[in-house]
Amino acid sequence: MKSTKVASDSLLPNKIKIILSFLGVVLIAANLRAPLTAVGPVLNEIRNALDLSITAAGFLTTIPLFVFACFSILIPKLTQYYTIERILFCALLLLSLGLYTRISGTTTSLFIGSAIVGCAICIGNVLIPAFIKKDFPNATGVMMGIYAVSMNLTAALASGFSISIGKTTTYGWKGSLGIWMAVAIVALVLWSPLVFQKKEIKMGTAEPKPMSKSILQSKLAWQISLFMGLQSLMYYCLVAWLPIVLQEWGMPNEDSGWILSYIQMAMLPVTFAGPIIANKMANQKVLVLLVSAAMALSILLLIVFKTDYIYLAAILFGMASGLAFSLSMMFFVLRTKQNETVAKISGMAQSIGYFLAAFGPPIFGKLYELNHNWNYSFYFMFGLLFLMLYVGIQAARNKYID
Repeated sequence: MKSTKVASDSLLPNKIKIILSFLGVVLIAANLRAPLTAVGPVLNEIRNALDLSITAAGFLTTIPLFVFACFSILIPKLTQYYTIERILFCALLLLSLGLYTRISGTTTSLFIGSAIVGCAICIGNVLIPAFIKKDFPNATGVMMGIYAVSMNLTAALASGFSISIGKTTTYGWKGSLGIWMAVAIVALVLWSPLVFQKKEIKMGTAEPKPMSKSILQSKLAWQISLFMGLQSLMYYCLVAWLPIVLQEWGMPNEDSGWILSYIQMAMLPVTFAGPIIANKMANQKVLVLLVSAAMALSILLLIVFKTDYIYLAAILFGMASGLAFSLSMMFFVLRTKQNETVAKISGMAQSIGYFLAAFGPPIFGKLYELNHNWNYSFYFMFGLLFLMLYVGIQAARNKYID
């Protein structure tokens, strides 16, 4: 049995460590969606500049999701050799590199940069919930809410101001996407003291009690993963295509970008309150029902009324998507007893979930190419809601994986 780290001395005063940890969570969260949501409003501009087909443009948004799918399940293994703080520091370095590569000006660099960005975000997605449970054990619900709010607020700003940023910087889509390097660098600077703040002490040979079976054998883990995937599929379909759909339905380009921003803004109150409420409930079945009903109504409004009730549809979808995301993250914490299992279910759920979600935007775009009617793409989303409702109800039961 190998020795494990069970104690540490901090080189930072405890209050400073708490402040840096809090700011670190907020700033890393700010980097986990904005680089992706900034793409949708300028996707047509990118297509025209690099002569991309509509399917290729769909894959541009999907590449990070495939990366999440391939690597999320592997990330927890890194924690056996390195601290979470050090791994996240490397992720921020990788993110900065990816954001720069993405705007280098060629089709190849665009796709390679998008893959690198996906790798970096993948690490943050998996390890931040585990970091929160480790460093904020008595405030898990509140910190998960703050984490989700930071992620979605910056995502809203990214989509809403994407076109304006491109015009203001005079660099067009490159300016819209490149501006997020500044956020990544600020996060890198503030996070760096945490990387070297511990003198690790190895004591004894005690190890945490292992799970009785592989997490892949847990039905509950698969239900959480499918819920994660389906809610992500819904979200990324609209992030990738809603601005283009609205533009084709006659809405001005900048207004269509702001609709995406309204969705993100509507997510904010529920992403903060959702984890706190979920943490106090015996089970979360009622919340899953609310998510499904609100998403169904928003999609029906788009199918039937197009842009006539777009603001109502955006608010409903945003609130539903925010609550669904919060539930997915909280299931990692609420359905586990051991800290080590949090990283494992986070990795599994995000790997399997994003693999499923990655097929959403290309299928959504392909359905339009087949008949030149966006309604069929929305029928696809509506049909999957029933499966999301079923697995969500199962995941919401008061049971444990470990």
